[in-house]
Amino acid sequence: MPSSEDRLVGQYAPMVRRLALQLIAKLPASVELDDLMQAGMMGLLDAVRRYQQTAEAQFETYAITRIRGAMLDELRSQDWLPRSVRSKTKSIEQAIHQLSHRLLRPATEAEIAEELGMPLAEYQDLLEEARGVQIIHYEDLTRGGDDAAHPLDRVHGQGAGNDEQGHWANPLNRLVSQGLRNALTLAIKALPEREQLLLSLQFEQDLNQKEIGAVMGITEGRVSQLRSQAVARIRAALAQDNWHENPGETEFQALL
Repeated sequence: MPSSEDRLVGQYAPMVRRLALQLIAKLPASVELDDLMQAGMMGLLDAVRRYQQTAEAQFETYAITRIRGAMLDELRSQDWLPRSVRSKTKSIEQAIHQLSHRLLRPATEAEIAEELGMPLAEYQDLLEEARGVQIIHYEDLTRGGDDAAHPLDRVHGQGAGNDEQGHWANPLNRLVSQGLRNALTLAIKALPEREQLLLSLQFEQDLNQKEIGAVMGITEGRVSQLRSQAVARIRAALAQDNWHENPGETEFQALL
């Protein structure tokens, strides 16, 4: 007769695959689904062994945090995005930031490319390269400079369970989380209509890249470019608004 631990692992194994598929859709093709699933299963097993049943914490909510944390650990260990690409994407965000001040409207792709001093085609190639950075929505919010810890170093799957309950019991932490959500909502509303539609199709309608391309009448590659650009605009908007709170693991996981 299987133990309660084995039953929970078997029951929630499909959830590990679902979370891995959601995550890998935002990552470069070099990231293997099997690697994420293996890490996620380790996170699930860890959750099963550590979970303490309480009225305030449901196992599934707790497990999702541990599973995602384990997957992010795996991504960190792979160093899946070169530093050169991170540097270039930061340049895009800075260009968008500067243009928004001058133009008082969202800049076009051609304007962003000109600000960066590169041809439009080269800028679009860079957007395609930047696909992998999209999993980190808030990597530049700590205001720690170039030597600041990488966000994946802050999201390591520790401190859940009772610590997580204690986190949400703190009214200040609730306020910070809500403030970050509000800032993110405003940044999304400021996006060009086409980029808002793309994010809505992905996150509200749960369409994949191919389906989004069919709805919008564009190629899958173009979907990837526009999504990268939307994320760059969001980051630039958050920086422009001087959002300086450092989201902890709980807020990060809730907003991922």
